[in-house]
Amino acid sequence: MRLLLVEDDHDLSRAVEKALTAEGYTVDAVSTGEGALFLASKTDPEAVILDLGLPDVDGLSVLLSIRRLRSTVPVLILTARDSVNDRVGGLDAGADDYLTKPFEIPELIARLRAITRRLSGRTANKLEVGEVTLDVDAHTVLLGGEPVELSGREYALLQTFMENSARLLTREQLEGSLYAWGDEVASNAIEVHIHSLRKKLGKSFIKTVRGIGYGVGMK
Repeated sequence: MRLLLVEDDHDLSRAVEKALTAEGYTVDAVSTGEGALFLASKTDPEAVILDLGLPDVDGLSVLLSIRRLRSTVPVLILTARDSVNDRVGGLDAGADDYLTKPFEIPELIARLRAITRRLSGRTANKLEVGEVTLDVDAHTVLLGGEPVELSGREYALLQTFMENSARLLTREQLEGSLYAWGDEVASNAIEVHIHSLRKKLGKSFIKTVRGIGYGVGMK
């Protein structure tokens, strides 16, 4: 899952980015409102973590602009503004959740999982396709009930496939979910990861439709 993190405190941003990356998220981190709006228009974030106290543009203005660009993307406000009026204002402006600083990283991750699960229409924490089960909360993968060890990229790619079961995804869509803005991506990177997943999950688990893309759960 690709996230847009908007936070001007460099140390906090790096800590959150590191924790989210360890959980299998792909994170585009920026420190300004202008940077946030640029990436929101150029990439396809699946969720946004937004600080309100930005150095150039008020965070609520950024939120309203993001809502105009991407009306359904989940947005979690992360801010030191902790009054009732602040929380009501953020939620009324279109935020899906509101977490005040200081906070604990596990709570941030849990709230992020909750809003993305709710807004995607997914009610369970486990994704199942055939013999493969992916537990989003526990960050584990089972094949026929047996654990499978995956790298961070492999896990993120598998989650993208399983969240879009029975849909074909293009290489560009897969790269967008797997790599942050500015990352150098080898031309065959997706194919390499898919080859590795097939070795671990079975050759027929991920289907290829030449000239179109890849998918799981295809009939």
